[in-house]
Amino acid sequence: MGLVPFLSVLAPSERYAQERGKPHKKMTDWARQMLLLVRRWWPEREIVAVADSGYAAIALLDRCRRFLPKKPVTFVTRFLRLDAALYEPAPPRKPGQIGRPRLKGKRLPTPAAVAEDPSTTWASLTLANWYGGGERAVEVASATAIWYHTGLPPVPLRWVLIRDDPQGKFAPQALLCTDLTAEPARILSWFVMRWRMEVTFQEARRHLGVETQRQWSEKAIQRTTPALLGLFSIVTLFAHQRMVQEGSGTLRQAAWYRKAHPTFSDALALVRRELWAAGTFCGSAREADTVKVPRAFVEHLSKTLCYAA
Repeated sequence: MGLVPFLSVLAPSERYAQERGKPHKKMTDWARQMLLLVRRWWPEREIVAVADSGYAAIALLDRCRRFLPKKPVTFVTRFLRLDAALYEPAPPRKPGQIGRPRLKGKRLPTPAAVAEDPSTTWASLTLANWYGGGERAVEVASATAIWYHTGLPPVPLRWVLIRDDPQGKFAPQALLCTDLTAEPARILSWFVMRWRMEVTFQEARRHLGVETQRQWSEKAIQRTTPALLGLFSIVTLFAHQRMVQEGSGTLRQAAWYRKAHPTFSDALALVRRELWAAGTFCGSAREADTVKVPRAFVEHLSKTLCYAA
């Protein structure tokens, strides 16, 4: 069905800031502040942040590694460029050595070079849920390295290079993870969860009107979008409790495919039926066969209407 939103911020564009003479805050800065807030809420919980290549920034990755003493936030994202400069760890200092400590070691091949090298060793993996499309066989190559750019702190990471096997439908791509001990299969499973994030925003936009508001006030947008995302979460949790834990509710099926899991439209329809049953279509005893029209017709009408909006 998707994810459960729990936090949002208003991030004005660079043009918006320039028109008002205000300094522009980058998306990576917003992400850093939000993750720090979440880490403070749950200081003992393992947190894994998954994002697209727009968040593959050395400064952001380094800050997430340093959240609270011994409580980093694991970050998984695509490499912004396949020719990223990777290095071996800095060699240990020798006794009596003077000068500034080294930040990096020997230069390593870029992910693009590794992908083109015929001597690269590839391992086969089968992912159970590839962007909601079932199982997918891929080949991966992985290693650890230091990602470094002049003027920025060095970031130890594990990179995972992916290529399609045997379909060959997408070009090789590289992921990075700040947890050096994470296995490639685990990193891939984290990354493909982004599909749920995309589904969440698509469903919230389609059924609740997120990003379609016509407000001109900044405060109105700050209030409305979190309220709609909060409504999405409440509907999802309520439907999960009734469908999964209590076993009530049925999935609406289409003639051209069978649906194994509920969608947000099913969850929203269930909530509407519960609200209508509590206040709109009540008043007659359950044992009665008719109200003013046959009961089956009333139930069919309510099921149709709760999917109509």
